[in-house]
Amino acid sequence: MSTPGRVRVFQVATGNLGTEMIGRIQRHPDLELVGLHCYSPDKIGRDAGEIVGIDPIGVTATGSVEQIIAARPDVLTFHGVFPDEDLYEKVLEAGIDVVTTADWITGFHRDTNHPHPSGRKVSEVIAAACERGNSTFYGTGMNPGLSQILGIVHTADVAEIENITVTESVDVSCHHSVDTWQAVGYGRPVDDPTIGESLHKYTAVFADAVYLMADAFGLELDEVKFGYELGACTEDVDLGWYFLPKGSLGANYIKYQGMVDGVARVESHLEWQMTPHTDPAWKIKGCYITQVTGDPSIYSKHMIFPRAGFDLSDPRNFASIGMTVTGLPALNAITSVVAAPAGIITSADLPLRAFAGRFKI
Repeated sequence: MSTPGRVRVFQVATGNLGTEMIGRIQRHPDLELVGLHCYSPDKIGRDAGEIVGIDPIGVTATGSVEQIIAARPDVLTFHGVFPDEDLYEKVLEAGIDVVTTADWITGFHRDTNHPHPSGRKVSEVIAAACERGNSTFYGTGMNPGLSQILGIVHTADVAEIENITVTESVDVSCHHSVDTWQAVGYGRPVDDPTIGESLHKYTAVFADAVYLMADAFGLELDEVKFGYELGACTEDVDLGWYFLPKGSLGANYIKYQGMVDGVARVESHLEWQMTPHTDPAWKIKGCYITQVTGDPSIYSKHMIFPRAGFDLSDPRNFASIGMTVTGLPALNAITSVVAAPAGIITSADLPLRAFAGRFKI
């Protein structure tokens, strides 16, 4: 039986992020979990709670798009590492909204770097599916996503902006996704000529982040430039779940810069370390930083702390904080997405309440 007034949610994937979101949906006052789609055959047929390590919740994992559509959810939340555009298209044309945390903010990156098998732009395929199904598609996360919204809001009291830079300065060793870090080149020799291409390919969604901010400012960019610096491990580093040989990539500083007449105006930076034992090394601040140069200038840190009494001695608990702040911007926006007009939308199209958390009553 559905709970009146709650949005019916069908979740895709139970990796690091999806595992955390099962419990978060269960406790979210606006949402009701009605299904779980898994890609791993060994998960199909099992209770979602059992899969993610909590008590059974009465939702059995399925493995086909047809079963998603048959469940008639209001919205599908996609938490896989990489997008499934075939699934998106089928679900959207069935009239089910999609909220994803996988590699989508504006569509620029997917259109530019990942051509659809049909030859059309991915955004054209998704927009057409939305039109056929009168459905809505929205991509978000912490970064890119909420961190850019925070950056935009921080300029509300600035008269003249010269530059805005949003920086993620984090230790990423708690994000136990081997596929992710292999893809971007962590663990490869730092002089491997393919690393730059890998970093760009798998972080290019941060160009979307720059375009999202530029759109909010009414700023037309000439281009978004990509640049990077690499930190080589100064010793072998064994994280238990990942091994980084001496001389391999263990940290990086990436810049995506929105350029106007040769001047960087809107920027998104990524200051990541898997280990502090690199050369060069960056002073990781463990937060999201907004810097606005203008009249007046602004410097703001968005720092995240666990709830009172939270046990940080278990690395998995520490990692869950990162998963929470990545997934909650999607969950808290769902009611606004469901109410939004059909089509592809960005955070610029949503009301302020889409970025609001929920009180514990």
